[in-house]
Amino acid sequence: MRFTPQFLDELRARLSVSEVVGKRVKLKKAGREWRGLSPFQQEKTPSFYVNDQKGFYHDFSSGKHGDIISFVMETDGLPFAEAVERLANMAGLPLPAVTPNAAREEQRRRSLHDVMELAAKFFAETLASRVGAKARGYLADRAISPATQLQFRLGYAPPPPDRFALKEHLGKLGVSIEDMIETGLLVAGNDIPVPYDRFRDRVMFPITDLRGRVIAFGGRALEKDVPAKYLNSPETPLFHKGDNLYNHQTARKATHDGSPLIVVEGYVDVIAMVTAGFAGSVAPLGTALTESQLALLWKMADEPILCFDGDRAGQKAAYRAADLALPFLAPGKSLRFALLPEGQDPDDLVRSGGRGAIEEVIGAARPLADMIWSRELEAGNFATPERRAALEARIRELTNGIRDEVVRRYYRDDFVERLQRTFAPEGGRGFGGRGNFRPGGGRPFQPWGGANRFGGQGFGGARRGPPGPTLLPSGPYQAASPQLAASPILRGQRSAISRREALILQCLINHPWLLHEHLEEVAALELAHPEAHKLRAGIIAAFANDHHHSPDPGELAEKMRGDLEKGGFSQTLQRVENVITTQAVWAAREGAARDDVLATWHQLVALHRQWHSLLRELKDAELALGRDPSEANLAWLRDVKARIGEVDGTEALIEGFGELSGRLQKSM
Repeated sequence: MRFTPQFLDELRARLSVSEVVGKRVKLKKAGREWRGLSPFQQEKTPSFYVNDQKGFYHDFSSGKHGDIISFVMETDGLPFAEAVERLANMAGLPLPAVTPNAAREEQRRRSLHDVMELAAKFFAETLASRVGAKARGYLADRAISPATQLQFRLGYAPPPPDRFALKEHLGKLGVSIEDMIETGLLVAGNDIPVPYDRFRDRVMFPITDLRGRVIAFGGRALEKDVPAKYLNSPETPLFHKGDNLYNHQTARKATHDGSPLIVVEGYVDVIAMVTAGFAGSVAPLGTALTESQLALLWKMADEPILCFDGDRAGQKAAYRAADLALPFLAPGKSLRFALLPEGQDPDDLVRSGGRGAIEEVIGAARPLADMIWSRELEAGNFATPERRAALEARIRELTNGIRDEVVRRYYRDDFVERLQRTFAPEGGRGFGGRGNFRPGGGRPFQPWGGANRFGGQGFGGARRGPPGPTLLPSGPYQAASPQLAASPILRGQRSAISRREALILQCLINHPWLLHEHLEEVAALELAHPEAHKLRAGIIAAFANDHHHSPDPGELAEKMRGDLEKGGFSQTLQRVENVITTQAVWAAREGAARDDVLATWHQLVALHRQWHSLLRELKDAELALGRDPSEANLAWLRDVKARIGEVDGTEALIEGFGELSGRLQKSM
């Protein structure tokens, strides 16, 4: 066999279905899938769907279904071998050499998988035995129940002085010493006369591939005086730690079903997250995040959330991940970062605060651009022109490293605006206590020179910002005042869905036709409440079904509600209804005129974005005042609060107008 299953799996992992199909079919995003016209027969209404998470395409018009290999075979009329060769060339994957030993090598890999399966069963049986009492106590202390232990196939490697327990067990089953060494189960070498068990007195975490086959182990020591608290299998023919993720197989399905993709640092953290209800949780395998792992993450979700410890080491890990991802950013593909309270990891937080505590951390996840900006500002103060010039040069260097031209342009624009907000505050208010620099009425600050997309030369129309270069927080997202803690953006994570988010969701439920033109806008909206996130995902998934294309708006709304109720969202729909009073916006309800719906939709979305932007600025202003209690920073804080009041007033006006419109509609 020239192409082994392992090689074909690697090929499918490197190329997404939408990437291959997109070279022949014009695809448009439809929820978690892609949709386009059938490449197999002529049609006017798209019925061809691509699902990257599941790795297949399906054509409803012709009934054809398959993966990237079958697609190339069907569309180009190629035999299997030529189709694989073409795809391997596209993926930059060297073809396996044709040798007489190929079949024997594949058979050997299969036998090595069998060896790992036998080892996993041995460790699981040892955990359940009398010898495993200490390990069971460790797991109980971390609230890992027996059912969860079975779910993750946890085990225990017997303690010293027994150094050969696994070796002897596998030997009795006919496994050779060579196979045990090749799978990394034994430690061997020229200076080791008798190979011995690699794992001893450790809780064992089996690591599986996308087929669910055990390919390696991670072992957590139970004693403190050992060289390594965690010990992983070495590199083997089955296992390359930089190309795999812990819990990858389960997380891939969970993220497709709507769970957020969350990257944590360790095995126990993953188990704690899954136990708390975050099934789409994974972890690297004893290394910093690699390019290969980043590619695997982006195949599961557009914006994975990296959840790091809130200490300095966790922050450095976040910065390393941001630097790794920056060159590979693509339209829609990025990262978000959630920093935990200092001194706590996900396991600690789940045990102390449950799911709600994790939801708050995840809800405060920051975009990659924020992490880069925070890191650059941490370099020191920027009271002199030379230091500000150095910052600008560093930002330019970072953005130049982004390979995608469109993303690179938007990052440049974003950082230009941030530089403007920091170093050229409106009204020449100066820099507070950091150098007391005042512009003096000269030309406005123009980072990188020339015109910009925010309004010609200079920044006269840019939004207002901080009065000076203040360092952003180095820890996790925490409220700096009772006002910020009580704000709807944070309060909504813990209690009810906010009225604004409920109105946005009601618009989409009662007027699904909005999604035809605003799908990307809907997917990008920043929602504070976890239930709002889930309901939005359900709305998009329901819209992706082909029957949401009726010309009758009432029928569309009825079908949307029906799909959501079938999907288990009945209680969430009721919560949304409970938030919205009889005096709410008329155009969000059924029966509203199309023009009214569109006008109200644009107002709601603009207001929602403005509110989130102001809450972030409020946080920055409060932190700035805490670090530098100057008159300028106090004035900035008062200014932000005043603008928040203006937004509240605008929201009230919109609702008042909505109530009046509703009365007029009913009287006509």
